[in-house]
Amino acid sequence: MLKGKGYSDHFRKNFTLAYPVMLSQLGHVMVGVADNMMVGRLGAVSLAAASLGNAVFFMLLTFGIGVSYAITPLVAEADGEGNKEKIIQVLKHGLVINGVTGVILFVLVLLGGQGLYFMNQPIKVVEFAIPYLAIITFSIVPFMFFQTFRQFAEGLSNTKQAMYITVSSNIINVVLNYIFIYGKLGFPAMGLLGAGYATLVSRIVMAIAMGLYIYRNKRFTIYRGGFYFGGYMNKMFKKMLNLGIPAGMQFSFEVSAFAGAAIMIGWISAEALAAHQIAINLAAISYMMASGLSAAATIRVGNQLGRKDIVMLRRAGFSIYMMVTIFMLIWAVIFIVGRYFLPSLYIDNQMVIEQAAGLIIIAGLFQLSDGIQVVSLGVLRGLSDVKIPTWFTFIAYWGLGLPIGYYLGFVANWGAEGIWYGLLIGLSAVGIALFIRFNILTKKLLINGNTHK
Repeated sequence: MLKGKGYSDHFRKNFTLAYPVMLSQLGHVMVGVADNMMVGRLGAVSLAAASLGNAVFFMLLTFGIGVSYAITPLVAEADGEGNKEKIIQVLKHGLVINGVTGVILFVLVLLGGQGLYFMNQPIKVVEFAIPYLAIITFSIVPFMFFQTFRQFAEGLSNTKQAMYITVSSNIINVVLNYIFIYGKLGFPAMGLLGAGYATLVSRIVMAIAMGLYIYRNKRFTIYRGGFYFGGYMNKMFKKMLNLGIPAGMQFSFEVSAFAGAAIMIGWISAEALAAHQIAINLAAISYMMASGLSAAATIRVGNQLGRKDIVMLRRAGFSIYMMVTIFMLIWAVIFIVGRYFLPSLYIDNQMVIEQAAGLIIIAGLFQLSDGIQVVSLGVLRGLSDVKIPTWFTFIAYWGLGLPIGYYLGFVANWGAEGIWYGLLIGLSAVGIALFIRFNILTKKLLINGNTHK
């Protein structure tokens, strides 16, 4: 053990970085939770339509989030090196990459909306989902600019401001949900479409607020050159895309696997799809909070890599693994104990609640695997290792999870629960593989003598 640098010191540093990101990520999820709870009061069809629309939307949105994640490890490493010019260049190029990515994703989702009719879903559900999907697609563009500023700030170990802005925008979303969905303060009752408009407005507010904070805050004045056009370098674009695109694919493979599960469950019934939406919405809460620890892992590992201190890098990484294990086990207990109560917060349909309870038990079982895999992606991203982990995620979700889920769900006739057991197997496989890779890579760095005490 290094003198004065025990795990307790790492726990404090990790928590200081992670808790604002956890709350910020929780804020993102709570936008969906608020939408689903309020939409759920409109009935199973509206809730199923929200599930279907969000499954398609988030598959591409999370790709964009992954692309934006290239910023954090590069900024963290440059900060560890004391290279301010490199930090400016990362921000400058990140704004272009993420802005263009946002527009491309918006167009793709908009053009692909009619494809919902070819997914063998209940017609009424599709009819409700398409206009809702069209509205929320536009929120991708402002959200990508918010992500640019957020990942930049997090790379400099400033994780609190994004939390404040996200929580505030979440409050705005809930208020607008109430007004738009149910028709208050003179507005017409827009139902599911109202939830889409509320999400759009809240994300525009987020982007503007975060951008103004980065531009005006004295701490970031020396990086203001990142806002100005010109001086772009193909080498930097290539470096960031080589990190961002694989990271985006990692997220897309996982989210698309759950989207594929949603589509298969939609073949069963609208009630089964509504139950899936409730269970996945709850699981997203713990996942996104665990991703706060993953963000802290990227920052800590990137900083230590910049300092070439691999002993401290490994200690920082393993301390976060310890934290996420405890954290996710607590969530597992919450899900299993509250499997009937939690769905009742969304809907009063007893059939849906019963089906959701069964899925929530499985969600409790895969909490540990989910936490390990998301933290593993974070520590490996801090090492700028993204390509091999991308293949791991593809094989785990699409080579194992979905095929096994299909077999258990429709061949073995386990229904929606069988599909979820397939996802559990995929999550467990990728979590183990990524943890082993982090251990092997960092041991190699130690053997190469790339460390100091």
